[in-house]
Amino acid sequence: MNQNPTDVKEILALEESANALEITPEQRQDMNGEMEQVANQFLDQLSTTKAYRSSRPDKAVFRISDEQMSIQKILDTVSNHVFPHGINAASGGHLGYIPGGGLYASAIADYLASVSNVYAGMYYASPGAVEIEEACLNWLKECFEFPENSIGNLTSGGSIANLIALTAARDAKRVMERPVSEAALYMTEQVHHCIHKALRIIGLENVIIRIVDMNDRGMMDLPQLRSLITNDERNGKNPFLVIASAGTTDMGAIDPLKKLATIAKKHDMWFHVDAAYGGFFKLLPEYQGAFSGIEQADSLVIDPHKGLFLPYGIGAVLVKDRNAVFKSHHYTANYMQDATSGDVPVSPADVSPELTKHFRALRMWLPLKLHGIAPFQAALKEKILLTHYFREQLKNLGFQLGPRPDLSVSYFWYPRAQKQDAFNQQLLKNCHQDGRIFLSSTRVDGKFVIRIAILSFRTHKATIDQAIAMLQEQLKKIIN
Repeated sequence: MNQNPTDVKEILALEESANALEITPEQRQDMNGEMEQVANQFLDQLSTTKAYRSSRPDKAVFRISDEQMSIQKILDTVSNHVFPHGINAASGGHLGYIPGGGLYASAIADYLASVSNVYAGMYYASPGAVEIEEACLNWLKECFEFPENSIGNLTSGGSIANLIALTAARDAKRVMERPVSEAALYMTEQVHHCIHKALRIIGLENVIIRIVDMNDRGMMDLPQLRSLITNDERNGKNPFLVIASAGTTDMGAIDPLKKLATIAKKHDMWFHVDAAYGGFFKLLPEYQGAFSGIEQADSLVIDPHKGLFLPYGIGAVLVKDRNAVFKSHHYTANYMQDATSGDVPVSPADVSPELTKHFRALRMWLPLKLHGIAPFQAALKEKILLTHYFREQLKNLGFQLGPRPDLSVSYFWYPRAQKQDAFNQQLLKNCHQDGRIFLSSTRVDGKFVIRIAILSFRTHKATIDQAIAMLQEQLKKIIN
């Protein structure tokens, strides 16, 4: 069949039209000015902006069409219809969930990563990007005393990090070679829900999940754990995994890691530690003892977007058994033969579900190089002291408190002879309507309680004083 020659004029016309996507230097300068104005206004107003607003935007303003809009109007849309609604996660007043801090240095890193469009999944594509990720992982190995030959990956967060770790545990212990229904794992009810999601995703939905009791400080009960494992072994089950928490979601507790490591080793089980929230408190010299045993874990998860105050979207996993990680994640394809030839380091795509990978290591590496470690240590210690201070002030107001936390998460409630849950629910609702400080709730032993999670680098004593004042005001409104 004869084909007409390609219309070169059409190609050039399309090129001219498509070139609208290429921003000129003059346009970049104008856009940067507009962007900086919006960013500076947001940051400058953080101290006086509410931490929470229950309002919702008009979704019509976000509709995409053929209509072009100026950068100023686009940024106005973001400022007026995104920033003011919901949780202000960059605010020091965000005490409800574990916040992502939003360091400005990380924003610079993300800007450069996006502008350069560096592909960070394969060493062949960007040796520098992979080396920076490797530098971050090596620093984490030093912090948590993991062997140099451990495998690591900077993920999008704790969910994918835990997914990688649990997949490695599954493969190392050959769980799929026996009936999955015979496999047993052990954890407390305080494990993060992403653990349950990961188990479903990797085909372990039908494993036996033993929920181990906790002591009065929220730590895993060791005698019961030993009893459960022994009984399962006696009954022909396959105990393969113990999951510990280093910073639980409701109580800020650290499980007895050293003793758990000993139990896991005795029964030839994989020992996994989810330290997504609490892990970086190990940077404090006075907390080394509390984390004793974490270095014996087979796998470890920590989130830099929590304890290092980085923007949301960066977690980390360390695994000692390299082959267990490679079994599920290492893959080659003909079209990638150039990327796998030669003597090059392990690529991030070989140890993660991700092939397409954002250059997220830059958002961790740049702040650490810029600020050093000391400011991070100071901020972490401040958060622990602020938690104790908050609890002292709450007690003075007549609140009852959960157990003293190991870290910076705790809970409290106002005691009532009748309808206590309803009273505290109304109190929290009033606080959300106030919005100056954002608190959340949870249930402990079936009881509704108000939860605090202090981890933003912008949370200071003045923030806690404001939270106390808000609670005091809302208490008076309900009681009177």
